[in-house]
Amino acid sequence: MAELTTLARPYAKAAFEHALQAKSLEAWASALVTAAAVAQDDKVQALLSSPSFTSSAKAATFISLCTEELDESQQNFLTVLSENNRLPLLPEIASLFAAFKANYEKAVDVQVSSAYEIDDAVQEKLAASLSKKLDRQVSLHAEVDTSLIGGAVVRAGDTVIDLSVKGKLAQLADAMIH
Repeated sequence: MAELTTLARPYAKAAFEHALQAKSLEAWASALVTAAAVAQDDKVQALLSSPSFTSSAKAATFISLCTEELDESQQNFLTVLSENNRLPLLPEIASLFAAFKANYEKAVDVQVSSAYEIDDAVQEKLAASLSKKLDRQVSLHAEVDTSLIGGAVVRAGDTVIDLSVKGKLAQLADAMIH
């Protein structure tokens, strides 16, 4: 995984910088998500790994599969990826691009798993509190996970706050073993 990220990062950064300069972050994000979905298809993966197609033929076929959603610069980007045999990296490139975009926009998606349904008022208070704490615009997604017994688990990027009964019991068990 780290190797894929290392290979994908310069392409994602270049795409992000171009999209930022062209003021088309949303269009690029959408195009990369579409291209990543196409790249993950089994038949497309077989095409990309086939030595009987040239990189330009692979690029042309790949671009035709991405619908008419791609502008000229996005098509050129996919052609460059094809020339460097990097089209299979598109899912990782799209993920990194989304992270660069979220960081630029000072936004973060927060996943809250709780043992019980969280009402809208509590969700709004939690989102406001997390926005202040993280200095980011928070997009909160709540889900119910009854295995937590009680409490909640909050995930914001690499940050995880486990306030669940299940998590506390696991910490207690770990402390008793060690």
